[in-house]
Amino acid sequence: MELKEALDRLGQLEHTLYAYRYAMGVMSYDSETAAPELAAEGRGEALGTLSEVEYQLTAGPETGLLLEALEQHKEQLTTQQAAQLRVLKKQYDMYSKVPAAEVVEYTKLLNKSAVVWRKAKNENDFAAFAPYLEQLVETSKRFAGYFAPDKHPYDAWLDQYEPGMTRKELDGFFALLRSRIVPLLHRIQTEGQAPDISWLQQHWPREGQEKLSAKVMEIMGLTNGRCTLGETEHPFTTGFSRDDVRITTHYYDEDFTFSLFSVVHEGGHALYEMGVSPRLARTSLSGGASMGIHESQSRFYENLIGRSRAFAGVIWPVVRECFPAQTENVTEEQFWRTINRVEPSLIRTEADELTYCLHIMVRYELEKQLFDGTMQVKDLPAAWNRLMEEYLGVQVPDDTRGVLQDTHWSGGSFGYFPSYALGSAYGAQMMASMRKDLDVDALVAQGSLQPVTDWLGEKIHQYGEEHTPDWLLQNACGAAFDPAFYVKYLEEKYTMVYGLQ
Repeated sequence: MELKEALDRLGQLEHTLYAYRYAMGVMSYDSETAAPELAAEGRGEALGTLSEVEYQLTAGPETGLLLEALEQHKEQLTTQQAAQLRVLKKQYDMYSKVPAAEVVEYTKLLNKSAVVWRKAKNENDFAAFAPYLEQLVETSKRFAGYFAPDKHPYDAWLDQYEPGMTRKELDGFFALLRSRIVPLLHRIQTEGQAPDISWLQQHWPREGQEKLSAKVMEIMGLTNGRCTLGETEHPFTTGFSRDDVRITTHYYDEDFTFSLFSVVHEGGHALYEMGVSPRLARTSLSGGASMGIHESQSRFYENLIGRSRAFAGVIWPVVRECFPAQTENVTEEQFWRTINRVEPSLIRTEADELTYCLHIMVRYELEKQLFDGTMQVKDLPAAWNRLMEEYLGVQVPDDTRGVLQDTHWSGGSFGYFPSYALGSAYGAQMMASMRKDLDVDALVAQGSLQPVTDWLGEKIHQYGEEHTPDWLLQNACGAAFDPAFYVKYLEEKYTMVYGLQ
């Protein structure tokens, strides 16, 4: 196949995949936001048909021949075309090398395990879920052997979410957190000056929260006709294209800060999706480079910007305007200290900025042992409880609030969790580099976030998935990943917040 023909076919393939994925994405988003309850069966049937076509487009023999032809002309490809080949080939290898019959059985297993997990969580019955988890782990190991036989099974799955990441690098990262953050948490608990958060424990009307969300989107530059805000049980972001990004939040009457920081967090994801270069539109490169890089953008805005002292000065007047009665006797300083409080918790999604990565560390240690064969599924609850007490100082009362709390394992998402922690660390390193070019605190204090977004757009966003996470960190920071920036940031911030010497 000549290069021109191969490139023409590549363009046709990617445009077709874009259309199918757009359609399936909108249907999935609709199911979470607006679809009636009884629509599930018909939607599932439609999604099944569409996903079957997508699978054939991704892993069918014609695609295999096309990728072989592009590989033969690899030296003649542009940087973008080579990246498209890399991404599509990775998808093809993963799907095509696993026997179709096993994919079908795995899909059935996932469907069953999700149902069993929900029931087991509600009834605090880990034993009921354990057989399914055993099958999921063993199937994931076997699949890794098909599509990445030269790698350790866990490294193969880490690479699916964070290209190039390995256990060796993560071991060093988490060892640093364990040696520095766990002792810092202990100091805060024993020596710190805890903030008074009693003012937060009152009713926060939904109308005020909606007004606050709208203002936050305006400040972040999300009111440009390309991004909308919906409401779901669990906030998320979906990017169908750079001009159609949907974020969601959830409103709790008893705590307006949940929605506030959900919007900021999801807004960070949205800015990334909208910042991808138009030249990558409708290609396999139009999304984020990795889970970790994407999470770096959301946690950058949520924590490094949103929970900064400078941003508190910007958003607090808005909060007072939205909730005049509730905030009458509360100061900006109280607000800032409240949103940066440290409260070790049982639940990962409720964790504060300091302890969040300790939750991830627990899951990483357990996943690694499951894939090494040094731990059996039946021993997970006891190991989970031990690590939660060792790292966070909390005692787990039951499996519902312990080993059963996350949905990821029931969906076979092994190797996914570390991306959350990596994103936080990437963001801290990016901020240190950004400060060399911008007076970030002064800009944020003025409510001027556009220069911040522009810097990230130039260094990270515009490239989509054209480059690897390692390349992007070098481009943004001039150096390889270094978790020391993250630890330094946390130590300096929380020493100040809690008045430690």
